[in-house]
Amino acid sequence: MIPFIWAHLRGRGGRSVALLLGVLVATTGFTVLTGATDTARLQVTGEVDRSADAAYQVLVRPKGTRTHLEDDRQKVRPNSLSGIYGGITADEAARIAALDGVDVAAPIAMVGYANQTRFASVDVTALVDRSLDRQLIRVDRTFLADHGLSSAQGRAEFLYVTKHRLAWPKLNGASSSGIQFSDGSVRPGAELCDDSIAVLEDGAPVCQWIDVGEMSNLMSDLQGAQLTILQLLPDGRFQQGSMGDLADQVVTTDTASVTLTWKTPMLLAAVDPAAEARLVGLDRTLTAGHYLGPTDSLGRAPAPVNEPIVPVLSVERPYPDNSLRIGLSRVPLSAPPPGDTPPHALAALDAMTGPNLETRAVQSRPQAVGDEIFLDPFMRVGGVDYVEAPDGSLSAVPVATNPEAWRVKDIEGVHLPWQLYDTSYRTVAQSSKLGYAQVSGVYDPSRVQTFDPLSKVPMETYQAPEATGGDQRTRDLLGGGALRPGGNPAGYLATPPTLLTSLALLDQLYETLGLSTARKAPVSAVRVRVAGVHGFDAAARERVRVVAERIAAATGLDVDITYGSSPQPQAVDISAGKFGRPALRLSELWTRKGVAAAIVSAVDRKSVVLFVLVLVVCALFLTNAVAAGVRDRRTELATLTALGWPARRVFGAVLGEVAAIGLVAGAGTMLLAAPLGYLLDVRVPWGRALLAVPIALLLALLAGLLPALSAARARPAKGLRPVASRPRRAGRPRGPIGLGLRNLLRVPGRTLLGACALAIGITAATVLGAITFAFHGAIVGTLLGDAVSLQVRSVDAVAVAATVLLGALAVADVLYLNIRDRSAELATLRATGWTSGALGRLVAAEGLGIGVLGGLLGAGLGLGGAAWLVGTVTAGLVWTALAALGAGLGLGGAAWLVGTVTAGLVWTALAALAAGALVATAAAIVPALLLQRLPTARLLAEE
Repeated sequence: MIPFIWAHLRGRGGRSVALLLGVLVATTGFTVLTGATDTARLQVTGEVDRSADAAYQVLVRPKGTRTHLEDDRQKVRPNSLSGIYGGITADEAARIAALDGVDVAAPIAMVGYANQTRFASVDVTALVDRSLDRQLIRVDRTFLADHGLSSAQGRAEFLYVTKHRLAWPKLNGASSSGIQFSDGSVRPGAELCDDSIAVLEDGAPVCQWIDVGEMSNLMSDLQGAQLTILQLLPDGRFQQGSMGDLADQVVTTDTASVTLTWKTPMLLAAVDPAAEARLVGLDRTLTAGHYLGPTDSLGRAPAPVNEPIVPVLSVERPYPDNSLRIGLSRVPLSAPPPGDTPPHALAALDAMTGPNLETRAVQSRPQAVGDEIFLDPFMRVGGVDYVEAPDGSLSAVPVATNPEAWRVKDIEGVHLPWQLYDTSYRTVAQSSKLGYAQVSGVYDPSRVQTFDPLSKVPMETYQAPEATGGDQRTRDLLGGGALRPGGNPAGYLATPPTLLTSLALLDQLYETLGLSTARKAPVSAVRVRVAGVHGFDAAARERVRVVAERIAAATGLDVDITYGSSPQPQAVDISAGKFGRPALRLSELWTRKGVAAAIVSAVDRKSVVLFVLVLVVCALFLTNAVAAGVRDRRTELATLTALGWPARRVFGAVLGEVAAIGLVAGAGTMLLAAPLGYLLDVRVPWGRALLAVPIALLLALLAGLLPALSAARARPAKGLRPVASRPRRAGRPRGPIGLGLRNLLRVPGRTLLGACALAIGITAATVLGAITFAFHGAIVGTLLGDAVSLQVRSVDAVAVAATVLLGALAVADVLYLNIRDRSAELATLRATGWTSGALGRLVAAEGLGIGVLGGLLGAGLGLGGAAWLVGTVTAGLVWTALAALGAGLGLGGAAWLVGTVTAGLVWTALAALAAGALVATAAAIVPALLLQRLPTARLLAEE
């Protein structure tokens, strides 16, 4: 038997070498790709491990807080915590902290917004013309927000400088006879400015405060106006009367300055100081004062105010992206500013203008320890609602702007930030009066412990939300930067807490004020860090899952697992603002859950898909090749059977040839795998290389099993019958192309085998092309996905090239066998006048038919496979896959219709389809050339 097998292998050297190369490619690809799987998994797992460390792994919110958008898209939206005011009781927060497996449970309670007055002193000494007898320094104010896109012009402030003698009122010296001035004179109030404070210049009153009339209504930063009065002394210094407790004093200074004021909404939140210290190291961020601790207690303002004072930590500088820009000009005067009442004085001053001398950006004074903040009015705002668009983007729904909500009963002249009049996306409701907050410590949020941005979770407590441009127009408007909160509590982007107090103190405050409802469930969210979670592995995932289930079972609250999540861009449209900002399309980072697990799983699936495809296409190629060898020897095998060879001996002879080829190919793989892996940067241990021998033998035996059984069962008479049969419906084919396509039906099994072999290669190319081009190298479109995207590595490209090449060889083999089986027919056609070109088109048509069939099948399977691998789909995939199923192409791919696909993937599949047709047509070139060598005369004579 062995000499017979060896003789046959030598006698048919070309086909033996082809079989050897097929098995060699299959086993080498399998061996190297197995090593590539380990290498890729180590790389991806390492990246995921490095980025998996986040501030917390579980987010707990009040029941019903998670929206349908978050459920449908498996995301946690940012920029929402500031709209949650309570809902979790202190007992529930304590139960969460006590659960087994919880390392840190950090509760946070959003309390509300208060307007804080900001101050900035503007030194204008250099602008004073000391040669002028009287002059007016005009300060024009422009408020900016939203990266400068929102702009509002405020009323000007004024500084009046005179060399004439001034006298200032003594506010503590008023009596029934009138107001006493610093020069000792007393003047009746009726002779002075109505509803204002007067300064005497050479005995004549000049109205100093001119905005009192407006203070009777809701007044924004844009309306306030004031006249500051200075006397320029002969020695060049300036004299000014002090206000408030120092009203009886006259101050002499070297500088002339104007004090500007405006309001900034500040969000107060309460935290557990010990938990925050463990969670993010809040205690290590202080720049002044002391950290909140058990010794802190509520204070009490002195009578007659008698309001509670709660100690707080204040952020060093406010978060909002807003600023104040001033323009300075000088107007010479020949007389004091006119006007005996504030409205007259304001009108007169507004009309006085001069050339701009300087433009400055003004910064407010940093928060300092000991500062007191009046928490009245105190407001709460709601969340943002969205409308979904067919393209997956969202539109934030505007709500009615309601500055009236900030009005305080029995108090006139409420001063509001100018942004409160801008477009609103959140409802505003007034909360209870809380008294005062006193700054006991100042912290820098940039010092809070940071974590990998690839796995960033919502941290609105210390980080201002931001959104980049979602289209080129918006990116141009933002100058390539990001949009940040503009200071409007009702705006789209909410400002993080700027004041932090202790939950224990908040409970005392609510009890002192009798706010039982707010005290019942004050906590807005609990951020949970799970014990023993380091990196990202199956054990850690199980720990987090178990803790999340325990929290949900113990409390019934909304629980989100943020472990292994990653930010994902979400397009959000916001309408135009009322101060010049146009409508914008923003790209906001929402937290996509389960990204890390999807990536680790996908990288395994990708490699498994590739090396399985290599094995399948090689098995098909070998099956076709062995079957072709059996058909080619049908006369010889029939003769051996007629001479008495039993079926088992024929079976052993055919299978023995294939086994010998498999053993040689396995030995070759063992020698080639390690060097090839080194070139492709893939580690292939020698132990894995040794497995190539049994794998090659098994692959060869499986490929030769059916042909060997067919040879063993064949009867001697069957070896003399033609292989190609007539189609059931002969018809009249039109020209070479029609005849070529009809010929495929005469050997349907062979045609399908060649098409399947080509389809496997096209499937692999479609999957890899989809990952590379349609998805731009990213597996899920998140930041972490982009970082460890399933890029086409060199080993993957080699695998795809091998599958496509073997598919093309299988098609060429099928066409070659068709020519051999129908050689007499082709000779007859040539004898009847068919040219070589016509016969070539006939063979090319057969190749095109196999290519289209294989391309359709491969593109359909590749489309579904890419969707299964990537895990995202649109309706385009469903319709494409249904079309493939309708054509009988996607029964296997239907199982992968779980995700979605973009139009780019469909185009990739169509390109693969076209490539399949071209590859198969090109594979017909060699068989077509063989037609030229057909011995027409001899074949006709044999017929």
